[in-house]
Amino acid sequence: MKYSDLAGKSAAELQAMLKAKKTELFTLKIKQKMMQLTNNSELRFAKKDIARINTALSAMK
Repeated sequence: MKYSDLAGKSAAELQAMLKAKKTELFTLKIKQKMMQLTNNSELRFAKKDIARINTALSAMK
């Protein structure tokens, strides 16, 4: 996901995406604790996506 993809979205869409990404990050962390996560870089990508969405939300304000 790139920031330019997020620029055209509304605040409600961004909030929904943020909630979905946070739940995805939570499940990834649980999988990591249970030794079921094979690709640890997914955690980093999820965190960066959350940061991009938060940046887009703060830019709208």
